[in-house]
Amino acid sequence: MNDERYVPAAGHHALTRFYDPVMAATMRERTFRAALVREAVTAGPLTILDVGCGTGSQSIALADAAPHAQITAVDGDPDALARARARSAGRPIAWTDALAQDLPLEDDAMDCVTASLLLHHLSPSTRLLALREMRRVLRPGGRLHIADWGRPQDPAMRLAFLAIRALDGRQNTADHAAGRIPQIIRDAGFTDVRTTGRLRTVLGTLELLEAT
Repeated sequence: MNDERYVPAAGHHALTRFYDPVMAATMRERTFRAALVREAVTAGPLTILDVGCGTGSQSIALADAAPHAQITAVDGDPDALARARARSAGRPIAWTDALAQDLPLEDDAMDCVTASLLLHHLSPSTRLLALREMRRVLRPGGRLHIADWGRPQDPAMRLAFLAIRALDGRQNTADHAAGRIPQIIRDAGFTDVRTTGRLRTVLGTLELLEAT
């Protein structure tokens, strides 16, 4: 198990309650979440794992789009999970306190794994461990769907991305700024890695990635 110190999505536990409104204001959240859900449930997966679920927005959207799927949502922040449970309004989501690099699941357990805005919070070594764990729990032929920062498309996006780099650390975001995330996904054991979309946001270029 990797024992790297956990950092919540907003950077500090006291800021967790502000995470959702900030996301809505800066990230074109409805657009990218709808696109990720659409790609994830196209083939009608029966079991879905949402890694780094935070306050539950992506997990809840998946549950609404695929009401018959078995959804497990994992995060290492108990405060965020408590908010997610409160928001879920009885939806049958298995909220689980665990870290992305140490998933409490059997091999080949999932048809689909999603992770939105998780990878840039992780150090390079932990990011690779987490992606290997996602590969481990996916069944053969299963699909990974990622939404995270990509290489800025132009000088304006590079300037916008400086805020994220300052908040989450230049080391943690260097691979994103350089456009290396697809190769790192391959290094973790995935094949057929594709960029399925790019969005300009207030804070930089957001990419949607798919891999098997």
